[in-house]
Parts: sequence; C-alpha cells; structure tokens
Amino acid sequence: MVGYDVVIRGGSVYDGTGKAPIVADVAVRDGRVVAVEPGLPEGRRTIDATGKWVIPGMIDVHTHYDAEVLTGPGLGESARHGVTSVIFGNCSLSTVYAEAQDCADMFARVEALPWDVVNEAVKEHKTWVDPKSYVEAIGNRPLGVNVAAFLGHSDIRVAVMGLGRAVDANERPTAAELDRMADMLSEALDAGFVGLSTIRSSFSKLEGTRFPARQLPSTYATWAEYARLNSVLRQRGRVHQSTPNLTSRLEMARYFAQSVGRLFGRRPLKTSLLSAADIKADRTVARAAVGAAWATNRLGGADFRWQHLPVPFEVYADGIDLVIFEEFGSGAAALNIRQVLERGELLKDEGYRRQFRKDLSKRFGPRVWHRDLGDAEIVACPDATVIGKSFAAVAAERGITAPDALLDLTVEHGSALRWRTTIANDRDDVLDRLQTSPMVQIGFADSGAHLRNMAFYNAGLRMLERVKQRGFMPLEQAVHRLTGELADWYGLDAGKLAVGGRADIAVIDPAGFDGTSAAYAEAELSGSGVSRMVNRNDAAVAATVVGGHVVYEYGTFAPGFGTTLHAGTFLTA
Repeated sequence: MVGYDVVIRGGSVYDGTGKAPIVADVAVRDGRVVAVEPGLPEGRRTIDATGKWVIPGMIDVHTHYDAEVLTGPGLGESARHGVTSVIFGNCSLSTVYAEAQDCADMFARVEALPWDVVNEAVKEHKTWVDPKSYVEAIGNRPLGVNVAAFLGHSDIRVAVMGLGRAVDANERPTAAELDRMADMLSEALDAGFVGLSTIRSSFSKLEGTRFPARQLPSTYATWAEYARLNSVLRQRGRVHQSTPNLTSRLEMARYFAQSVGRLFGRRPLKTSLLSAADIKADRTVARAAVGAAWATNRLGGADFRWQHLPVPFEVYADGIDLVIFEEFGSGAAALNIRQVLERGELLKDEGYRRQFRKDLSKRFGPRVWHRDLGDAEIVACPDATVIGKSFAAVAAERGITAPDALLDLTVEHGSALRWRTTIANDRDDVLDRLQTSPMVQIGFADSGAHLRNMAFYNAGLRMLERVKQRGFMPLEQAVHRLTGELADWYGLDAGKLAVGGRADIAVIDPAGFDGTSAAYAEAELSGSGVSRMVNRNDAAVAATVVGGHVVYEYGTFAPGFGTTLHAGTFLTA
C-alpha cells in the first residue's frame, strides 16, 4: 500500500495553468504532489474538499515582510488567506546589507511601521553578511509560507555610500561605488533573488532623528545609475520592480524605455511597476496606463507589467497619519512633525490652515487622493456625534470648511480620530477590465506594511470572490492569474499543482464567500505586540498546505506554526 501524508479528497482541482478544473483527489508525500486522480486511498491526514476548489497556493508579489519574517516567521496573515508564497524587498527596501538603524530609518515612515520594531528585529536577528548568508538565515527560520526577495536599491546605496551621502541630492556614487553596487546585485542574483527594487515616489520619506523627511536613498539616484544596475538584470533575465513618481510623466516614459528590447536590439528588461488603478482623482489614468504598456510591449518588444490591487483601494487614517498626505506641501509639513503637541500647534495656525485649504481645493494636476472630504467617513472618535459622518457633513453642521473640520477634530482628538475613504478601484466594470488585461499582474497587497491604514492581505481571495459573483472571467483564468502566471514571470518554483511539484495548496470554500471579506479587524503584528488592521473571512479558506504541511484550517493554525514547524522555504529564482 502506498502511504500518503495528506490526501485532499474530491475537490475541483485547478492546476494553475489556466486549464479547466477536474474533480479528483490530490495526494501529498514528502512535501510533493504525488498523485492527482479520483479514488485515492486515505492519507495519514485526509481533507474533505467536496464542493470546494483545490488550487495552487496563491502568490503575493508585493509585500514588506522584511522585518516581520524575523520576529514572526509564520507570516500567518498570508497563510490564513490561501497565500503560500510571498515576495518581499519591494520599493527599494530590504535588510540584506544595511545596518539596523538605517533599515529602521528607511522602513518606518514610508511603510508606516514602528521604528523600534524594525530596528530591534534587524539588530536582534541579523546574522548574515551577504545575500547568500541572508538566504540561508531566512530559510532556516520556521517559515509558515515560502518567501522570495528583491534586493532593495536603497539598501545597497546606503551600505556603499552611507546614509548621509545616499540622501544628499548633491552627491553621486563614485565609479568604484557604482561597481560595488553592481557586484552586490550580482551576488544577490547568484543567491537566487528575483531582481532589484527601486523607488522614485515623492511619498517615500525617512524616519528617525538623523535625516528626517529626506526621501529614500533610491530616489536620489540618476537614471544612469539605474541603467548600470539594469544592465546586470537584463543580462540575467531578472526583474526590476519600482514605484514611480506619479507627478512626472517623463519618468514614466523612462520606465517604459528601460523595458524595451526588440526596438533597441537588446534583451527586454522585465519591469513591474506600481500601479494600475482606477483612481478617483483622475479617471483617465487606468486606460492610459494599460494602453501605454500595450504599446511598449507590442511595438517595442518590452516585458512590462503594471501591478494591480484587485479590490477597492480603501484606506484608513488616524488623524492625518496617512501616506497620501505626503503628496502635497501642507500635508507633508504636518507629517514631518512627529511630536503630537508640536504638530497640534501647527494645525491650529491660521497661516497653515490657509495653505491646507488651498492644497485640498486643488482639482487639477497629477495626484492620487481625490481630496474630497465629503467622501471620507469618520468611523471612530471620542466625540460620538461625528461617527458615521463625513468631514463635509460635520463642517456644514458647524458652519466651517471641511478642511477646518478635519483639522479641528485632529487637534482635539489626535490619533483617536479614525476615518476612511476609497481612493481607487471603486468601479466594478473598470476593475473587471483591469483584472483581465495581460498588461496587468495581480499584486500590490502591500502585506506587512501600513499597519494603520491598509489591510489587503486577502486581496487574492477577494478577487476569487469577485469572479464567482460577477463571472467576468473563467475561474480557471483567475486562479492562473493569482498563481502560475506570477510564478512563471518571476521565475519561481511555485504556482502550479502538478504531480512532482511542490505541495503548496489552498483549499477554497466558496460557501464562505458571504460578502464579509472586506470587514475591518485588528490583529497583532507577529511577535511585536503592535496591533494592525486586517481584513478577514475565516470561512473561505478550508485549508492551506505549505511544503506538504497543513498549516491552517478554517481559522486555526497547526501546532508549532511559526515557531517549530518548518513548512516554507526560501524560493530562489
């Protein structure tokens, strides 16, 4: 008798390639799928998947788990939503070369993570000295899901130039320093990193006491510096991930140009960029972005993809602590002040308020936030009379302007004032088109970051729910988009459910798609004692299997998850 560790019985099996499903059993032994056929015998563990979907574990390509993987290596908020592989090191940020204080300064503000949490995590756990030893160190942790990584450009820039020079607009790396960065990148690719991440966004600011409010080091690089590093990526067929400066259309053209291959008689550069979104502030952006990508790929022989969040882009703010305030002068000025009392004095100043009102009244030019305070619901406040109202409604009651209502409530209640708004992806028909476009890849959950204002850990699951409800693409195509398509593009051993392949599997219970998957919840950031926002619907994932281990079932994690159970591995490209 053939012995199986796990048998998943009688589900609709999707293999991740886009083929129609078959009803079959899936048998797992020694971390691998060993059979997919009906009528298999019982395993040591048998999961009844009747009426359920058995799919390859989903892949989350845009996370910031770099610190959390050190303090809570289970990464349970992903595992509980059917994600079995994640990629971190995005947006120029990684912890491979830079020291703990530099990492904390770079991560804390732009990713809205507590400075102390990042600093202590890296300081306590860093045993590595280079990418090879980093891969070994992370791979030896009790991972709950598989991980892969980009090397962050800000990381290597700081390690080579020092943080002060790396964030000085008048400084440039010497030829020797640029060569050293290229060598660091080559070492990372040799160790199996998927590529390099950079950033140009003006939102990206440092935290800490040394260079507060300077932008991330990668933003100070010239395009010649990027080109030097891109030559390494192009030669190796690896990925350049970046976050652009959305206020500069010229820079967008540069990203397209760097990806072009055939037109310039060279190998295309895989380029993944944030973000294809139907933003309320400019309804022309989504169509223009997809059209430009199509032209670049079709006519220029490029290999360019927009990352896309497949759900409404709802954000929460505590007072004015929200990254979208970075996009205009008065908002950034307030965020630059970290002391509560000092910030309150600024917000009360009439001169400041005039500028704030002017900034929020701006209706033209590139921007991400619609700045409509009538489209901003207060969800928590010590003053219960304002809960459920918009700032515009509060302003009308008080005979003031909506910006003044926001500032008054922030001064009075600080971070106890919580409000939410949707900045993008609010139109179902446009979301349908984006999620079927070959110019778009499903990503940008930002898992592990923005503890107080984003909660998209279950974005892939919510996309499957949308497909079930709306039928805008075949379910097998949606599964492919969330699994095999991403694995193939990033060059990872993941995303397929096939005999001989890794046993990374999600069992989805469509009966659990009851409309609650966008509900707000609070949970602890693993191993930190810090609370964060999450979306949860524990009825929709019957089981998550990683490396042949059943790590999660209907809201319950396996014994030893994230502590003694070694389920995941470091996936090398």
